[in-house]
Amino acid sequence: MSGDAGPVHDLHDLAILDALEAIGAETFASQVWRVTRKGRDPLRPGAAGGRWSLPGGFEVLYTSLEKAGALAEVGFRLSLEPVWPSRLQHEIHALSARLGRALRLADLGKLQTLGVDTARYAGFDYAATRAIAAAAHFLEFDGLIVPSARHTCLNAVIFPDRLNGNAGIEVETTEAVGWGAWRGR
Repeated sequence: MSGDAGPVHDLHDLAILDALEAIGAETFASQVWRVTRKGRDPLRPGAAGGRWSLPGGFEVLYTSLEKAGALAEVGFRLSLEPVWPSRLQHEIHALSARLGRALRLADLGKLQTLGVDTARYAGFDYAATRAIAAAAHFLEFDGLIVPSARHTCLNAVIFPDRLNGNAGIEVETTEAVGWGAWRGR
């Protein structure tokens, strides 16, 4: 066995794997929202890393079940800049998402049982959420339904490489984002 990554328990917490398998998969079909820089393919996933993905790991498509949630997620990141990046243009896309094996972790209580410090969920300590996402990806779930850290709604974190069968994502509509109006709220 030399040269391989070792047994599964070296890569994933067995308690998390068992807990996720016990929760089980469900089908998910809904309109979801995604904000991208103008001109970027809204179905192109990213591997840069985030709350539910490791940098350089498997690719994810971050979406929100509410338009305001998608805007809040990207608006928060932009607000961290010393000066609001006024030249950046963004678009918001309504997408039709169908998942065959979604993992619903829709409340903070469920995340807490999996090791997430829910009092600090809105912060930047992603170790526990990334471990959950890596285990879910390993178990071949095609996405997660999780609470947004920036808005009172749910997000759908989709693993495009796990989509198969009738699962898929399609663009329904696209419109420009008016950050001035959003910031005025």
